[in-house]
Amino acid sequence: MGKVGETTLILDLSALEHNYNYLRSQIKPETKFLGVVKAFAYGSDMVTIAQKLEQLGADYLAVAYVNEGVLLRNAGVKTPILVLHPLVSNFEEMIDRCLEPSLYSKHILNQFVKVAKAKQQSNYPVHIKFNTGLNRLGFAEDDVDFIAKATQHSGCIKIVSTFSHLAASEDSNERDFSLKQINSFKNLSSKLIEALGYPLIRHMLNTSGIINYPEAQFEMVRSGIGLYGYGNEAEVDAQLKPVATLKTIISQIHQIEAHESVGYNRAFKSHQPIKSATLPIGHADGIGRQYGKGRGSVIINGKKAPILGNVCMDMIMVDVTGIDCKEGDEAIVFGPEKSAEKFAATANTISYEILTAISQRVKRVVVHQ
Repeated sequence: MGKVGETTLILDLSALEHNYNYLRSQIKPETKFLGVVKAFAYGSDMVTIAQKLEQLGADYLAVAYVNEGVLLRNAGVKTPILVLHPLVSNFEEMIDRCLEPSLYSKHILNQFVKVAKAKQQSNYPVHIKFNTGLNRLGFAEDDVDFIAKATQHSGCIKIVSTFSHLAASEDSNERDFSLKQINSFKNLSSKLIEALGYPLIRHMLNTSGIINYPEAQFEMVRSGIGLYGYGNEAEVDAQLKPVATLKTIISQIHQIEAHESVGYNRAFKSHQPIKSATLPIGHADGIGRQYGKGRGSVIINGKKAPILGNVCMDMIMVDVTGIDCKEGDEAIVFGPEKSAEKFAATANTISYEILTAISQRVKRVVVHQ
């Protein structure tokens, strides 16, 4: 695409297709694939990404909350959608929009059965989540009999899958713990399948799990961050392509004299003459204050320009001393030239956080490069 004229998040759907095909190549042809599109598709554009994944043949999509699934249904997405963290207050709307809940506790299961009965459902598809060590959401081993009996007695719901979540699939130092989780899930899912008397789709692997534990792919895998171009380790990152590129422009250039300051609270004070550029992007756009004071930087005409002083709500100032640039030139925050993972690392955080932090006021532009 041509040059941007404002702060813009460029979404490359050909990169998404590349990542999807790469991840698919790491699993068996018969293994189902669930694409995670929660949190505005990791800060990009939920509808656009979901529609592309549907076109590519994803078997399932996953969102965190019911309102995210409703947004996709309103856009015409027909692929089955798993809601990972449904809340009781949204159960009626969930059923009305054919969204499938993750049931993770006795309370949630009982409440969903109650609503499903009231809405005269029969065999409504649900998913059972087991806690195997992440200790966030999920049933325990002692709950298997309860799950089977409650499901069979109700008649209004039918379990279609059971799943769990690896806590440290990207960390080789935690391999023993991951293998323990996988073994625990094998046992739990086997007990549940035996109690129900019919087979289930089982899924446990996230992006790093797909790469590091392919033997545990069961009938389906789930990928979120990998679809967007990040694999939690350099070797995997090299095989993927970032979907999102965040660009902005230079609004104004200043000559800063020695002993002058830049920005709020005079957080940067110059010891010598420098040249600064002001960019129309700030913490209201997702560039948090933790990136200020030289920690974060952008790329302008191929060169690194560190952030000067504090990040403002709508602006940052960067050091362009020695960079041949002018007002209106582009600045790249992250993308193929400098990954979101590397940008995030300057503030001791991860790609997930910077990607999902990009404000909805930032213009999205979809390309097929």
